[in-house]
Amino acid sequence: MKLDVALAVAQGVLAEGQTRHFAPLTVAVLDAGGHTVVLLRSDGSSLLRSQIATGKAYGVLGLGFGGRELAARAAKMPAFFDALIELSDGRMVPVPGGVLVRSADGALLGAVGVSGDTSDNDEICALAAIEATGLVADAG
Repeated sequence: MKLDVALAVAQGVLAEGQTRHFAPLTVAVLDAGGHTVVLLRSDGSSLLRSQIATGKAYGVLGLGFGGRELAARAAKMPAFFDALIELSDGRMVPVPGGVLVRSADGALLGAVGVSGDTSDNDEICALAAIEATGLVADAG
C-alpha cells in the first residue's frame, strides 16, 4: 500500500470518528506484508490503542479475512485462537475493527485496524475511510 493512500485512509478514519462523535481513535494501516505504513492517533486516545489497532490489522492479514469473521471464529474455537495469539507473540486481536483493504480487482493491499470506541464503531470508521478512497473494504 502506498504511503499517500495509507495516509488518506488513516486521516479518513479519524475524521469519521470525529464526525460521529466517537471516542478518540487510533488507526494503524499495514501493507500486505504486515509492515506499518501509517499509525495515527487522535488527541486523547488512550495508552494501549496503538497496539490494539495494530493487532486488529495484523490479525486480519495473518488469517486472510476480516475482524468480524475472526471474532466469530474465535468465539467458536477459543483454544485455537489462544494458540494463534501465542504464535503471533500476542500481536493478533481477533475482534471487529480490523479490515482488509483490496484494490478494485481484488488484490490484497493491506489492512486497517482501528481502536478507541466500541469495536463496531471502530469498524464503521474503517469501512467509511477505505471506501472513500475508492478501495474495497473486507470486514469479514
